[in-house]
Amino acid sequence: MTLGNIRTFRVAAVDLNGQMRGKRLPRSAYEKLGEGSVRMPLSVMNVDIWGADIKDSPLVFDSGDADGVLLPTDRGPVPMPWLDVPSALVPMSMYHDTGAPFLGDPRHALATVLERYASRGWTVRAGIEMEFYLVDDSGPFLMPPQNPQSNRPLQGNAILSLRQLDSFDAFLSAVYEACDDMEIPAQSTISEAGLGQFEIDLEHREAMRAADDAWLFKSLIKGMARKFGMAGTFMAKPLRDEAGTGMHVHFSVLDQAGRNIFDNGGPEGTPFLHSAVAGCLEAMPASTLIFAPHGTSYDRFVDSSYAPTGACWAYENRTAALRIPGGHSVARRIEHRVAGGDNNPYLVLAAILGAAFEGIEDAMTAPPPIHGNAYDLDLPRLRPDWTSAIDTFESDELMSRIFPAPLTRNLVLTKRQENAILSEMPRDQHWVTYLEAV
Repeated sequence: MTLGNIRTFRVAAVDLNGQMRGKRLPRSAYEKLGEGSVRMPLSVMNVDIWGADIKDSPLVFDSGDADGVLLPTDRGPVPMPWLDVPSALVPMSMYHDTGAPFLGDPRHALATVLERYASRGWTVRAGIEMEFYLVDDSGPFLMPPQNPQSNRPLQGNAILSLRQLDSFDAFLSAVYEACDDMEIPAQSTISEAGLGQFEIDLEHREAMRAADDAWLFKSLIKGMARKFGMAGTFMAKPLRDEAGTGMHVHFSVLDQAGRNIFDNGGPEGTPFLHSAVAGCLEAMPASTLIFAPHGTSYDRFVDSSYAPTGACWAYENRTAALRIPGGHSVARRIEHRVAGGDNNPYLVLAAILGAAFEGIEDAMTAPPPIHGNAYDLDLPRLRPDWTSAIDTFESDELMSRIFPAPLTRNLVLTKRQENAILSEMPRDQHWVTYLEAV
């Protein structure tokens, strides 16, 4: 899109928690964005979930809280249909004055991983399943939303219910229209297992574009839900007795001729697929912090809940952490089912695709695929809590090959600070912090 009749616009980069950090600018500033006219402290990319500086961060006082330069990505401007006044957003990335990428920027972390694929002439395509809840946050505790048709609270689970979809037709239709305006390729929608829970699938496309889609989609859902008198949330488990919220990532890899390197013409897939699976499994415990980055993330990891708790893979088995879907072999892909909905999409894709690449590079060997119920098996476990996830991520050698050291340092400092603060807050009030922040 062009700015058209829009008089002001926003610029925003993504911080470590996936939040938009940026500025509102007049139309006259638009033509100068590519010249580095927008500056912002590097430390803003590394604030905690409440927006506070990180204690002992070298980005703050040790460096004089120096500025970086925001430059446009290839995505914007995109409209912001959830706002009453016509507005546009220009997604940005953070750089140093020298022109070097700021290594604490999550988008640069994903770009670095994708460059490794490109060095072999490969392109990664990803499709993302976006689960979310609509909730009523008007009281002291989160509740399911009212049925827009009956004006009564939702009752009973409605998985794959067309009646439930029809009840929220006005909201969902507005979301689809907004996705068209924002060039987010929304595909099928289903009513999920939880009260007020939905899933909208985003079409497979180049992996960076897919991460952009997921990041923008989160803001769209939260903003549009408010227009309809509800709250939209990607919290991992906003309602205690309901299903958790995941973000499943499907990915495949194409060579220079456009052939899927995972496709061997049959259901089992190529050695490349098996090595990519092995890499993802090897990295999974240490990646827990990326897939479950917040204090409430760990409420989702419950056995027999379709949220993976152990590292394993299988063909057409939704109890496994990694699922190889059936269907035509040209579409052979890996579905990574571990991440909660409360994640940073750029870091999630960097962790998954980085691990898969390491598996291929090292020709790792995957264990045999499981059969039956993964929850009945003795498997390598994900980290069980926030503290151990932070510690494992910080010290893991494979994570150090995927993520730049400055990002690892910044993320660990951020999460330790958040952990300490959250531990002093009443547990039944944690949702107030995370409802729309994630």
